[in-house]
Amino acid sequence: MDTDAQSSTLPERDPSSAPDHGVRQGARSARFFRRRQWVGERPAGTTGDGASEESGESREEGREEAEARPLLRRGPVLLVLSCLAFVGLLSAFVVQPFLIPSSSMENTLQVGDRVLVNKLAYRFGDEPRRGDAVVFDGTGSFVQEAPGGNPVTGLLRGAGAAVGLVPAAETDYIKRVIGVGGDRVTCCDERGRIKVNGKPVDEPYLHPGDSASDVPFDVVVPEGKLWVMGDHRARSSDSRDHLGDPGGGTVPVDKVIGRADWIGWPVSRWTSLKRPHDFDGIPAPAGAHG
Repeated sequence: MDTDAQSSTLPERDPSSAPDHGVRQGARSARFFRRRQWVGERPAGTTGDGASEESGESREEGREEAEARPLLRRGPVLLVLSCLAFVGLLSAFVVQPFLIPSSSMENTLQVGDRVLVNKLAYRFGDEPRRGDAVVFDGTGSFVQEAPGGNPVTGLLRGAGAAVGLVPAAETDYIKRVIGVGGDRVTCCDERGRIKVNGKPVDEPYLHPGDSASDVPFDVVVPEGKLWVMGDHRARSSDSRDHLGDPGGGTVPVDKVIGRADWIGWPVSRWTSLKRPHDFDGIPAPAGAHG
C-alpha cells in the first residue's frame, strides 16, 4: 500500500482548533466561573446586591448628615433662647435697663439714655436714701389705677422693656429721693433752696435755669414713704403734683423697683450715678430716736 499517497488524501487539521464539544464546555465553564465569582464568592468590596461597600458607607454618611442637619438648625435657636432666658432672669432679679422717655431728669439723664437699675440695692436690709435716683411703680401714688390694655401688647412691651429697647410700663417712674420717712421737707428758704429737717440743701444736679420749686410746700413724709422730685423741676411731674392725691404725693418704699446706678447707653455717656454729698449732715427728723 502506498502510504504516502494515502496520507496525502487526508484533510489537514488545524492543531490550534478545539472540538465542538470542547467549545461549548469552555463557555459553560466561563459562565459558571462568573456566576460563582459574583454570587457564591463575592469579590472583595462588594455587597450581596452587587453594590459596593463604598456605596453603603456613602449612604450611611448621608443618613448621619440628614440626622445632624436638624440639630444644626436647632443649635442657633437654642442659643438665642438660652440668651433670652439669661437676660430675662438677670433683668428680673439683678440689673434691668430702663429707657428714659422724658426730660424730667435732665441734665442728669437725657431722653434716650439707658440706665442700669440695681434691683439688689435694697434687697438686703438697706433702704432708699436721700439723693438716690430710684425707679418705682407709681400705681397707687402717681397713678391711682393701672391702665388696661391688650395682654399680648403688654407682654411684648414687657419683653422689650426688660432689655431696654422700649420704655417701661406707663406706671414706672424715675425720680430723685429728697425726703424719707419722718423727714419734714419744705420749700423754700430765702435763697430758694429746699430744706430737709430745717437744713437747706444745695442741689447742683438741677437743670440749669431751674429753681428748686415754683410750688411752695411743707410736708412730713410718713414712715415707709418717700418724697421724690425730678432734676428738671420745670418739666417734672413728681410728688408736688400729687399733694392732693391719696398718699399726699409720697411713694411707698415697697414700690421701689431699684436704684439707678449707671448710664449704660449711649457709650459716650457711660458713667456711674453716685449719691450726691449735698444730703450729708441732714439732721434726724424731729422725734426720731438714735
